[in-house]
Amino acid sequence: MTAHKQYLYGLHTVESFLKHQADNALILFVSKDRHDEKINRIIDLAKSARISIESVASAKLNQLSQEGVHQGVVLQAKVQEYQESDLPALLTELTSVPFILVLDSIQDPHNLGACLRTAEAAGVNLVMIPKDRSATLTPLVRKISTGAAELMPIVQVTNLRRAINIAQQQGIWFVGLTASPKAKSIYQIKLTGPLALVLGSEGKGLRVLTEQQCDSLAYIPMQGDIESLNVSVATGVGLFEALRQRHF
Repeated sequence: MTAHKQYLYGLHTVESFLKHQADNALILFVSKDRHDEKINRIIDLAKSARISIESVASAKLNQLSQEGVHQGVVLQAKVQEYQESDLPALLTELTSVPFILVLDSIQDPHNLGACLRTAEAAGVNLVMIPKDRSATLTPLVRKISTGAAELMPIVQVTNLRRAINIAQQQGIWFVGLTASPKAKSIYQIKLTGPLALVLGSEGKGLRVLTEQQCDSLAYIPMQGDIESLNVSVATGVGLFEALRQRHF
């Protein structure tokens, strides 16, 4: 695991970070022009954690967030990044039945952030993404995830097939969502037990080698003329079908 400084922005992202990783927060920058309840709640969290607070002009916040939609708050923090070498320990340390999301080469940061938000809502306890040819954990992705990126380990792996194999050796079953003729309806596949759901990129879907590494393949039945779903929507359908089977 490595750590580096980032400027996080947005009300949900900053509040989530202060609630769950306050020890890694460095400086809180707040707008001189905001004095509402949401900002005051964030300021109180920073004060409780004895974090330095600076009241600044909007121009300063625009600069720190690189013109992102900061909503009047920016946090300088040390963000943790999990790497492939951390994966075995993370899997061993899970305190509940493994429920993993694997995102194979998602390019759009908005899609990645949306997928992370959905994953946290569905109870996923670990996410794997490729280190290369993929959107990464930028401040924009963290903001779109509305704090979800701070609530679960997100492992950036060098070799996705190898990382999948590591998890398979610990008894985790990998189900790839794909339009392959070999796939079965997601509603006909058992999604209980140690599980990883694998989704591919926006345009091409799962890469061939990733698909071959999966234990089984599933597709989402659709009734209309549209042949595919946005990857974040497909993620939601797959994860919440798994959640239904696992808990309801």
